[in-house]
Amino acid sequence: MHRWFRYSAGFSAVWAESVIRQERERRAVRVLDPFAGSGTTVLASQAAGAESIGLEAHPFVARVARAKLLWRTDADSFVNRARSVRDQALDLKPCLGEYPKLIRSCYDDEALGRLDTLRRSYEEQRGDDAASELVWLALVASLRRASYVNTAQWQYVLPRKSKKQVVDALAAFDETVQTIYADMRTAPTKPVPPAGVLAVDARTCEGVEDGSVNVVVTSPPYPNNYDYADATRLEMSFMGEVGGWGDLQQVVRRYLIRSCSQHVPERAIDLADVLRSPELAPIINELRPVCEELATVRESKGGKKTYHLMVACYFLDLARTWRSLSRVCTDSARLCFVIGDSAPYGVYVPVVPWLGKLAVAAGFSRWTFEKTRDRNIKWKNRKHRVPLQEGRLWVER
Repeated sequence: MHRWFRYSAGFSAVWAESVIRQERERRAVRVLDPFAGSGTTVLASQAAGAESIGLEAHPFVARVARAKLLWRTDADSFVNRARSVRDQALDLKPCLGEYPKLIRSCYDDEALGRLDTLRRSYEEQRGDDAASELVWLALVASLRRASYVNTAQWQYVLPRKSKKQVVDALAAFDETVQTIYADMRTAPTKPVPPAGVLAVDARTCEGVEDGSVNVVVTSPPYPNNYDYADATRLEMSFMGEVGGWGDLQQVVRRYLIRSCSQHVPERAIDLADVLRSPELAPIINELRPVCEELATVRESKGGKKTYHLMVACYFLDLARTWRSLSRVCTDSARLCFVIGDSAPYGVYVPVVPWLGKLAVAAGFSRWTFEKTRDRNIKWKNRKHRVPLQEGRLWVER
């Protein structure tokens, strides 16, 4: 199921499953992923035989994750609905007039016409059942394969770069449907524990009961200016959820952890106010000079990105996340954050120890770090030469 929709992953599903299995060997567990993404941890929890819940504030990605969790539903109902949508699409005439500029720049008229008829056919047959949601997933998962433009490593669309191989739109849909159908047919038939994904902000963990989880496996956003909202702009634009790049702020970004300069326009954030937040007290003597240095360095840069605001807001958001996690975790909880450090404009941000200190201040007892790899050590074409690392922040109650 992990291959049903391409989305930037924070960790290996195989690794997540192994961690959860190890926890299950010594006790009953209920797993939480407060940054669920497209469902890696909740699916791994089902494979490991553990009940789980995921939180994902990005509404589109949360829907992807919930659709993946339908892998146990009736495969024949899904494929029959997909065929019905495809057959009806062949009888429709394309209507291309209302698609935004991004979509028109990513498809020729023939490909877009076929995708348009599939979308409209899906919307006419859309229901509240599992088959309908899986057809939706198959459609949005086909979009990039049918586009003649390339996709960057982190899923940003590159309209000025063309692909060598483009799949016919109907063929892309058919192949995606067959992939999902085959995976559903070959899935284990034994019962699996319940799992769900809520479109909820990790800073509140709303909907998760106090003291109800004892294992947390997650990968929060890194403070490295990756725009999760922009990563799904192609799909959301095609489905009519956003009309342009500017809509992402209201529809998506306002729900997300502030890890990107696009989240923190200078006119909207006062650095002094953020740094006065009591949640930041455990790291304020280290955080303040870093933010002040970033504010100075940005004046010498052409883009003048608001990294000083981003870093301050990022740690405030994570501090609030730790407090919410403290509320929902049991006294014997064990947590793992897959995380990496950062160096915007070449100014080093020690993410790991700061997150560890914030966790302890929120009520957890101790933290350790297990480095898994070095980052940014091949200097060619890099914006700075600060070596970075990535690994697992383990936190215990």
